[in-house]
Amino acid sequence: MGTHSKPNVDGDLKIVKDTPITQRPYHLFLRFLALSLTLISTIIVALDKETKTIPYAGMQFKATAKWEYMSAIVFFLVSNAIACSYAVVSLVITVMARRSGKENVAVLVVTVVDLVIMALLFSANGAASAVGVIGQKGNSHVQWMKVCNVFDVYCRHVTAALVLSLIGSTLFLLLVVHSLFKLHYTSS
Repeated sequence: MGTHSKPNVDGDLKIVKDTPITQRPYHLFLRFLALSLTLISTIIVALDKETKTIPYAGMQFKATAKWEYMSAIVFFLVSNAIACSYAVVSLVITVMARRSGKENVAVLVVTVVDLVIMALLFSANGAASAVGVIGQKGNSHVQWMKVCNVFDVYCRHVTAALVLSLIGSTLFLLLVVHSLFKLHYTSS
């Protein structure tokens, strides 16, 4: 790492200090924050379970709400677990690449995978949100009853996990944008 002169828009030389993307503390902070948010989201949904006794037609039924019972919530949980695991691996890769001197290749690979993880998370968040809206409001056209009035604690936990995951998805988006700016400015 060093410094070099680079012409600016006016043609004047400006001293630019080379600071790789992995050396910037906010890049590592964003990656760690994304890891934390997706981990917390995964844990909240994985541990979320609510059992209620529901009166229906003069009888009592025991019903349980759990993440395993809705495929969209399973997709949401697995996607967050994948994103969290990847965030751990990418933290290690970015730190190790800086030490080994192979940072440009690592930045490119990590940026591409960040983009894939971001898309996966936004997709899972959309699926979970759609199921959440049906759980909150129901759908009278297909005779789906709302369930969040019964399983209110379960729905609040999934909503909190969804908000955390959306923030985590946005952090992966910021990591991609940050990496693209870095790659753009180092190539020009």
